[in-house]
Amino acid sequence: MVDYHAANQSYQYGPSSGSNGAGGGGSMGDYMAQEDDWDRDLLLDPAWEKQQRKTFTAWCNSHLRKAGTQIENIDEDFRDGLKLMLLLEVISGERLPKPERGKMRVHKINNVNKALDFIASKGVKLVSIGAEEIVDGNAKMTLGMIWTIILRFAIQDISVEETSAKEGLLLWCQRKTAPYKNVNVQNFHISWKDGLAFNALIHRHRPELIEYDKLRKDDPVTNLNNAFEVAEKYLDIPKMLDAEDIVNTARPDEKAIMTYVSSFYHAFSGAQKAETAANRICKVLAVNQENEHLMEDYERLASDLLEWIRRTIPWLEDRVPQKTIQEMQQKLEDFRDYRRVHKPPKVQEKCQLEINFNTLQTKLRLSNRPAFMPSEGKMVSDINNGWQHLEQAEKGYEEWLLNEIRRLERLDHLAEKFRQKASIHEAWTDGKEAMLKQRDYETATLSDIKALIRKHEAFESDLAAHQDRVEQIAAIAQELNELDYYDSHNVNTRCQKICDQWDALGSLTHSRREALEKTEKQLETIDQLHLEYAKRAAPFNNWMESAMEDLQDMFIVHTIEEIEGLISAHDQFKSTLPDADREREAILAIHKEAQRIAESNHIKLSGSNPYTTVTPQIINSKWEKVQQLVPKRDHALLEEQSKQQSNEHLRRQFASQANIVGPWIQTKMEEIGRISIEMNGTLEDQLSHLKQYERSIVDYKPNLDLLEQQHQLIQEALIFDNKHTNYTMEHIRVGWEQLLTTIARTINEVENQILTRDAKGISQEQMQEFRASFNHFDKDHGGALGPEEFKACLISLGYDVENDRQKQTGSMDSDDFRALLISTGYSLGDAEFNRIMSVVDPNHSGLVTFQAFIDFMSRETTDTDTADQVIASFKVLAGDKNFITAEELRRELPPDQAEYCIARMAPYQGPDAVPGALDYKSFSTALYGESDL
Repeated sequence: MVDYHAANQSYQYGPSSGSNGAGGGGSMGDYMAQEDDWDRDLLLDPAWEKQQRKTFTAWCNSHLRKAGTQIENIDEDFRDGLKLMLLLEVISGERLPKPERGKMRVHKINNVNKALDFIASKGVKLVSIGAEEIVDGNAKMTLGMIWTIILRFAIQDISVEETSAKEGLLLWCQRKTAPYKNVNVQNFHISWKDGLAFNALIHRHRPELIEYDKLRKDDPVTNLNNAFEVAEKYLDIPKMLDAEDIVNTARPDEKAIMTYVSSFYHAFSGAQKAETAANRICKVLAVNQENEHLMEDYERLASDLLEWIRRTIPWLEDRVPQKTIQEMQQKLEDFRDYRRVHKPPKVQEKCQLEINFNTLQTKLRLSNRPAFMPSEGKMVSDINNGWQHLEQAEKGYEEWLLNEIRRLERLDHLAEKFRQKASIHEAWTDGKEAMLKQRDYETATLSDIKALIRKHEAFESDLAAHQDRVEQIAAIAQELNELDYYDSHNVNTRCQKICDQWDALGSLTHSRREALEKTEKQLETIDQLHLEYAKRAAPFNNWMESAMEDLQDMFIVHTIEEIEGLISAHDQFKSTLPDADREREAILAIHKEAQRIAESNHIKLSGSNPYTTVTPQIINSKWEKVQQLVPKRDHALLEEQSKQQSNEHLRRQFASQANIVGPWIQTKMEEIGRISIEMNGTLEDQLSHLKQYERSIVDYKPNLDLLEQQHQLIQEALIFDNKHTNYTMEHIRVGWEQLLTTIARTINEVENQILTRDAKGISQEQMQEFRASFNHFDKDHGGALGPEEFKACLISLGYDVENDRQKQTGSMDSDDFRALLISTGYSLGDAEFNRIMSVVDPNHSGLVTFQAFIDFMSRETTDTDTADQVIASFKVLAGDKNFITAEELRRELPPDQAEYCIARMAPYQGPDAVPGALDYKSFSTALYGESDL
């Protein structure tokens, strides 16, 4: 007999810690060392002993009745070892040595020892339990022995989520009872006193047997008896416990509860298998549901974006000009609102759409699903084409707006100039026809006739001087017609009237001259001084009129150089004023001289100078007008010069900011390219670094906003060129959008690498080695490898290309990674390498991206679910049938996933079909094929 006090605990079960038991359930030594089983002094709570006797007896009888027998007294009926050996044969399914049939003590001891030896052969180390104690009817030792048998054959092999034995059984109970109110299983004693946990276990697996909602926590006896009776009647689990004993015991016996609960576990083991199958199916369905949601989001976002582009392009292609510059400026303001308000969110949507598409394709690839093919016309390339068309229309629209504003500005200027010159000419021609039609020469004296001739000559000179103005008026009208001025009809009417009047004046002038010349032979004398006055006064008068016209002439300029040219010309004109003033004095002196001679010779002059209407008063009045117009012209030119200086300041201000922002964007684009190639640290570190980098870029946005404000000031000032910078606002906007898109794509690439790493089980060190090897052969830092570079990269990772076999080169630091490469089973002869290239470069672009490289290196070793696995799981839920029913799906799966399957499964058409049968095989295959789920 083994000395009871030789061990450090009451007894040990299983091999020593660190090895596996015979049943494959793992080490139980540590667990048993922690169990407070029987007291070393063989003391046992009487209530516990009573519970154990009843429970262990019922448990033994549940197996012995299969052999047609049972026990009544557990410490008496096992004393001869016969029923003990029979019990072990029933629960193990093995034959024990033939028992001895004698009635002597030695025969009994030998039989019990055979039973104990068999227990020991199953990896159980018995301490302090010997055959003599069992033969002598030692209740304590007998109960201990039976508990050891229960542990080994009923509890040890229970395994739930990598926990076994007691912990596994407890976890199983917790998971099954988690949804039930008032149930909180934390142990195998007081957690079961109110009986709700027993009822919850039954209801979870057989809800039709228990009306759980009618149970009350304050009526534990009723609850316990209900569970025990239902288990015995419907589940073939014998009643092993007594409700009153459990309720009246402060702490029910743990081993009795565990024994009874283990019977529930084994009774529902088939349901456990179904649950495992259901879990696998739920996992697969969850992946498909998430992917479908992402597909629907992509389709919706793509449709919205394409619809917005479709609506916007016709608006940008509408080039119907407006009649006034105010209407065109309103169009320009609407275009600015589109640029500032409407377009930026769409740029973000376009970027997010590409990121969602890439993420979806990565998830599909990682879950062994076919690639997502968007609806016709909704590919990323279709959206990019539409976006390119939008930006082309946008650029053309802006150019058209600015050109149209320039045209209307030019038209307004010409129209005002036409009206001004026409008004001056019409004022001059007023009364001229009536004058030319006079027949005063018929009754005039000779001197009068001579005066009339001289006066007519002066008029002809005046008429000739006005010829240029008429030609200018006609030229302006012609230009307005060519530029499609909206009021061309009135301009043409007025111009035609001026030209017709001018022709009439020419005809009348010619007729009057002929009449005067006809009578000139009869006229001899003329006042030479008046004639000289008239000859000099007329051109001087014309000069003053031209000067006044020029001083009042409108001007339009766009650069500082143009206004400075006008100022220079005006300064030259002012320099001629002293000479003009001397000419004026000379002309007035002639008039004074004529008066002096007449007075000195007592000649009575008959009124004004007969040769001209230009009196000294007129000359002085017009000269005074010229003197007044000069400072006004000075002010207008200086005002325009100030405006152009302000425009120049705006140009320089914009150029200064643009020359900073433009290179900054270019530098950031180059830095992103370098970061995407030279990434260090873990992928999470890289992702964090990139997001910080993205935030620094977003923080730079106020600089672009400032530039937009400056650009708006330039447009409002109608500034159309800027020689101080090569950057336009359009260049800056495009660069900024590309910068945001590039950093977002780079972040998305790292996120996809994290998805790939986690899904494929790639370690951080392996990922770094992948990146290091890839970067080494990416000589141009373009982010992709050519075929020869890719082949060299594979060789560096352990492939022998020339000999069409694999070898370990030691190029990688991780032995596990080399084993991973070898396990992929690829050889790299020409044919095999071409096949690999078709995998990593399906579009035959001649380039292998880093993402494709990672997918290839990890694809063969990934443990992914398959269609066969899903079919096998459904078959378990269907009870090995070739079809499954909606009722079975709703019973075994969560509600949303059950309805998901029911809605998509086709009716089963096999010969064994029944009403409502569903085809789970074709459904499982469709999950991994090209389906429209």
